[in-house]
Amino acid sequence: RDVRCIVSVGMLTEGWDCNTVTHIIGIRPFMSQLLCEQVVGRGLRRASYELGDDGKFAEEVSKVLGVPFEVIPFKASSRSASAPRIKRHHVHAIPERARYEIRFPRVEGYTQAIRNKVTMDWTKVPMMVLQPDSIPPEYEAKGLSVNTAGRMSLSGPSRIDKVTLREYREKRRLQELIFDLASGLTKHYVAQPQCQVPAHVLFPQLVQIIGRYLKDHVDVRPPADIKDAGLSPYYGWLVEILTENIRPDTSEGETPEIPLYESSRGPGSTADVDYWTSREAREVVHCHLNYVVPDTARWEQAASYYIDTHPMVDAFVKNAGLGFAIPYLHNGQMHDYMPDFIVRLKTQPPMHVIVETKGYDPLAEVKGAAADRWVKAVNAEGSHGQWAYGMARKTTEVPNIINRSARTEAVDVAQTGR
Repeated sequence: RDVRCIVSVGMLTEGWDCNTVTHIIGIRPFMSQLLCEQVVGRGLRRASYELGDDGKFAEEVSKVLGVPFEVIPFKASSRSASAPRIKRHHVHAIPERARYEIRFPRVEGYTQAIRNKVTMDWTKVPMMVLQPDSIPPEYEAKGLSVNTAGRMSLSGPSRIDKVTLREYREKRRLQELIFDLASGLTKHYVAQPQCQVPAHVLFPQLVQIIGRYLKDHVDVRPPADIKDAGLSPYYGWLVEILTENIRPDTSEGETPEIPLYESSRGPGSTADVDYWTSREAREVVHCHLNYVVPDTARWEQAASYYIDTHPMVDAFVKNAGLGFAIPYLHNGQMHDYMPDFIVRLKTQPPMHVIVETKGYDPLAEVKGAAADRWVKAVNAEGSHGQWAYGMARKTTEVPNIINRSARTEAVDVAQTGR
């Protein structure tokens, strides 16, 4: 009963795993322990690497009968019944819903052609917090001594020294920090082949931008000091924030920043989605895919409902198995930010809105700034239509994001006549 296929040892090939190999039965004696290992190993290949609700892989089981283990230790199973099968859903595009297909560009970087002026969008730049509770500005140090057992110990009579940043703060000037940052960023931009601005023109602009950022966008929590921004890891975070948010000043006639698209792959599409999942799957109407697969217990389910039933929504897709990612820099490494939804509105021309439902995330502002940079660059390049981005701290804010984006597009059409 329930036997789908019987395969001999001689027919086993790579690819057999515990989802297909449910029982391994030794009818004739094996001549070596190595053969025992090789045969049983066919049932040890994991087929699914999807994490469960507990953050761990689901158990995959195969029964082994009649295989002698003389050298290899093993633990016999006390359960008589096999593990229950986990229901899996096949998520894919439905040909009959081709009108709901959504395409998106794959951005891997940006290019700037600075000729004279740079600026920063002060309404979108993320704050930086100097947190003495997680990165202490002082600590106590004590030398190790040998105890009676001959081991190194802290309980000996050696003195305790208090190490602080007082001397650093007294000798370091804030203007020195600003000049160091401006000098490094000037070298970074001037070295780019598209940059035409001379260093002596760019440097004073960066000094002004950095000074304003340190004054208005750095949250200094006592006993921290603003000069601590010159120490690691704050200094590295400063460089990342400034590099990611300084732009050519288009109001002064500068060429806007444009994206670098992936050369190895073309634009992504909902038509390419095809995967299996054991997560909760929900059917929706205005989607090219047969299911929406949420990553949360309630948030994304509610957001999907608001989007699917909104009168201005033409189509949408959940960013699961879609491959849509926004690059951003953090801790000296590039990361991929994967927003929750892409929504296409019933505007003329159609507008795409990237919607994110976000609870607490220490990198929320960094990711939001990266998404804003992505949107501005793609809109400036123009070949993929108009895009917008909105982050909802509550699911009830999702309709407001859609309404606001639709009004913005209507105003833009009225002003430009597009």
